[in-house]
Amino acid sequence: MVNKITVVGAGNVGATAAQRIAEKELARHVVMVDVAEGVPQGKGLDQYQSAPIEGFDSLVIGSNGYEESAGSDIVVITAGIPRKPGMSRDDLVNTNAGIMKAVCEQIKATSPNAIVIVVSNPLDVMCYVAKQVTGFPRERVIGMAGVLDTARYCAFLAMAMDVSVKDIRAMVLGGHGDTMVPLVSYTSVSGIPVTQLLDKPTLDAIVQRTRDGGAEIVKYLKTGSAYYAPSAGAVQMVEAIVNDQKRILPCAAWLTGEYGLSGLYLGVPCKLGRNGLEKVIEVELSADERAALEKSAQAVREPMAALTI
Repeated sequence: MVNKITVVGAGNVGATAAQRIAEKELARHVVMVDVAEGVPQGKGLDQYQSAPIEGFDSLVIGSNGYEESAGSDIVVITAGIPRKPGMSRDDLVNTNAGIMKAVCEQIKATSPNAIVIVVSNPLDVMCYVAKQVTGFPRERVIGMAGVLDTARYCAFLAMAMDVSVKDIRAMVLGGHGDTMVPLVSYTSVSGIPVTQLLDKPTLDAIVQRTRDGGAEIVKYLKTGSAYYAPSAGAVQMVEAIVNDQKRILPCAAWLTGEYGLSGLYLGVPCKLGRNGLEKVIEVELSADERAALEKSAQAVREPMAALTI
C-alpha cells in the first residue's frame, strides 16, 4: 500500500478504477479529480460507503481541484471525451490533447514525483503529451493499452476454445488502435501453442476482432465506450507498481531504440515494479510480426506529427 493514488476523471473508467484501487487497498487515500462540480465528491462518498460491506479501509474522496491530490505516488489519467459510434481513437486527438496538457501541468505542480499511467485515447499520443508536459522520465510515464488489448484477445480465444481464461498466455503489442499486433507465435494454452488448437482462419478472425474490440463495444453502447476492462487493465498496472511485483505486462512505453524504434510511445513488453517502468523486454519477432509492429509505429507517428502542444 502507498499513501495516495489519484485518478483524474470521474467518468465510467475513472470511477471504476478508483473503486477497484480502493477495494484492493492499494493506497491509504484514493482521490478522484474531475471538473464536473459535485460528481467526484458524490461518487467518492458513495464508494467509501461501500467500504464496510466490501471490507476495505482506503479512504475515497472526490475533488474538483488538485489540492487533495498533492503528493500522489501514482496518478491514473482517464480524463477526456469517449468515442462515439463511427469515431476512431485518432478522432479524439486534438480535444483530448488539450485536456491532457492541462491535467499534466497540474500533476507536475502538485505531484512532481508521481508515476503517471495514461488511459485516455488516443493512448500512444496522449502518453507523448503527458511526457512532454510533465518532463518526467520515461520510467514514470506509461500507457495502459496492451493489457486491455491482450485481455480482449485472451477472452476471445477462451470463447473460441471453451477453455478457462486463466490458462491462456498471450501478448498484444503495437499502437492502441487498428494496427495493434497480437503475437500469435507467443500465444499458448497451458503451454500448448494456440496454433495446435485453432486453425489459421479462426485465429485470423480472433485477431481482427481484437483490433475491433473497442469499436464493437462502442457500437453496442452508442453513447459511451468500454470501462470495466479498461479500468481493470489500469489497476493491474497500478498493483504491479505498488506491490513491486516485477510483472511483465504489455504497456505503452517511450522507445529509445528498442525494436529498432525510437521517439514514440508503442506497446511493448514492460517490467513494472515500484519504480514504474523498470525495463523494456525485447523478444524475437517473426518477419511478419516485425513488419506489423513497424506499420503500427507509423500509424502512431502520423497523429503525433500533427500535434501542437
